[in-house]
Amino acid sequence: MFIQTENTPNPNTLKFLPGKTVSKIGPVEFINKKQTTNELVRNLLSVDGVVMVFLGNDFITVKKKNDDLSWEDIKNSIITLINEYYAQGKSFVLDTELESKKIKSIEKQDNKVISKIIEILDNKIRPAVARDGGDIKFKSFEKGIVTVELQGSCSGCPSSVMTLKQGVQNLLCHYVPEVKKVEAL
Repeated sequence: MFIQTENTPNPNTLKFLPGKTVSKIGPVEFINKKQTTNELVRNLLSVDGVVMVFLGNDFITVKKKNDDLSWEDIKNSIITLINEYYAQGKSFVLDTELESKKIKSIEKQDNKVISKIIEILDNKIRPAVARDGGDIKFKSFEKGIVTVELQGSCSGCPSSVMTLKQGVQNLLCHYVPEVKKVEAL
């Protein structure tokens, strides 16, 4: 199996494309081996210097601890672990059966403004953010302020503040007049 890699706007993250389904339950971020029993995620977090593993539908984003560590030092280990995982006959990393364990989010709220915010995030923003190896999740809406959580490559990315203000905030303010500002956790 040939695994492609893509650079992301965050120099400390790299996107791995196995050419197979990764997460059937949507985007999930792991920063600690205790968060999961999944063999691949635990092995990736065991690679010296890896501090985060983010699983998207068809990609894996890995974050290294700092600029001092070169991708060339750890990229081959990560690719080997991903190859070995799928070589065992596994078709995906996370299955829908884990959905019951997944924390139900605020997205179920029956507020029309919140529903519109989530719709814009899901349809106009999340696909673009996913191309860069990350995700954006709605957390709350109070007094005109939308709070979101940036995950994957977006977490700690130098350009995330600009993306948040010039991209996310502008779009949400345009489509949802009640939105005045967007902040990240």
